[in-house]
Amino acid sequence: MPMIDAYLPQGALPPEAEAQLMRDLTDILIQHEGLDPRNPRVRDVTWIFVHRPAAVYRAGEPATAPIYRIVPSVPEGQYTDAARAGLVKEVTAAVARAEGVPADVIGKRVWVFPTEVNDGCWGARGAVRRLPDIMESFGGATLRELGERRLAAKRRVDAGRLIGALAGALAGGEDGGADHSENVKAS
Repeated sequence: MPMIDAYLPQGALPPEAEAQLMRDLTDILIQHEGLDPRNPRVRDVTWIFVHRPAAVYRAGEPATAPIYRIVPSVPEGQYTDAARAGLVKEVTAAVARAEGVPADVIGKRVWVFPTEVNDGCWGARGAVRRLPDIMESFGGATLRELGERRLAAKRRVDAGRLIGALAGALAGGEDGGADHSENVKAS
């Protein structure tokens, strides 16, 4: 289900390393959605759009080494904070393997922006597809229920953050933007 925008400077990787990176990104993204990357139906709807920036600048000067930007997009409800953190770590490691360097060496040059598309804003086959509908198409009623639970949990966390920010702002506190999601049960 994920759509991935991968910004890779032309010639940053040898063709075989880039092809392996695309396979790795596919597997990583599917796994972080909680699905099986060996499932051909799931793989079939996991697309990567490779963008080739004409130039990348760092500190106002042409970058001296490739800088990578990976933007995985999924329907709302698929990522938890832990999933996003794991995804960023694994994508960075995959780019490091493609370049043949340790992840701590390349970390400053790999930017990962896990993005959730609001429920009701994911369109395919000429229609809006909501997370429960998408999940059902991959695993019937069981996965539909999982999609419903994930979306409900995401919305509870968002509501907790909003309530916490409002409470802080109304109290005149300085934590108006603090995360108070722990105050909302995420069953």
